[in-house]
Amino acid sequence: MRYFIELSYNGKNYHGWQIQPDVISVQEKLNNALSTIYQEKIEVVGAGRTDTGVHATQMFAHFNIDKPLKDKIVFKLNSILPNDISVQQVFLVDDEKHARFDASSRSYEYKIWLGRNPFLLDFSWQIHSQKPNIDLMNEAAKLLLEYSNFQTFSKVKTEVYTFNCDVTEAFWQQKGDELTFHISANRFLRNMVRAIVGTLIDVGLGKLSVDDFRKIIESRNRGKAGLSVPAKGLFLTNIKY
Repeated sequence: MRYFIELSYNGKNYHGWQIQPDVISVQEKLNNALSTIYQEKIEVVGAGRTDTGVHATQMFAHFNIDKPLKDKIVFKLNSILPNDISVQQVFLVDDEKHARFDASSRSYEYKIWLGRNPFLLDFSWQIHSQKPNIDLMNEAAKLLLEYSNFQTFSKVKTEVYTFNCDVTEAFWQQKGDELTFHISANRFLRNMVRAIVGTLIDVGLGKLSVDDFRKIIESRNRGKAGLSVPAKGLFLTNIKY
């Protein structure tokens, strides 16, 4: 039987979602919790990978087991898992349902605080002295919907079968001092959102024009794009099936 898990996590203390040697990952913690409850080795498959320090308000994973679902499984998982990982639900799905390959859309948000806020240090990138032009950043962000190849914003040393992504929305919203970038696509490249945000901020601060941003996308050269912004402001927020 195959089960889906919906969970969320604060990524501050983890080297991303995926298991890696000699570091702590969210996937490892979830595997250990399930294996403890069922008294056998269980490995979960996630809907995607988040990098070191990136958060998720919604993540899905699946696992297979021959035994029926344990009573109060959500309560038991949350009792074992660290406080910075929280399971919302566990539910039965068709045996062929795949958390990663069946996901049709993923959405991220990147949060910037315009000023200083000690209570948001772990969950936003704080810009203290400069006020970016939101209108220009939104004008540039719209260009992302016109392209499919995003090699410009991909981590250089990464093995992928294609740099193509279908971006369906990309825009900025401001509420008071909080500035949030919203982006959705069928898939994302490693470091893609953080590189896009860094380059759009350069547009907002007058370091690049909107036309420069277009040329950067078309260059397919990571060296032309802006810096990768800190991971702590990035949240995986929604996965659709």
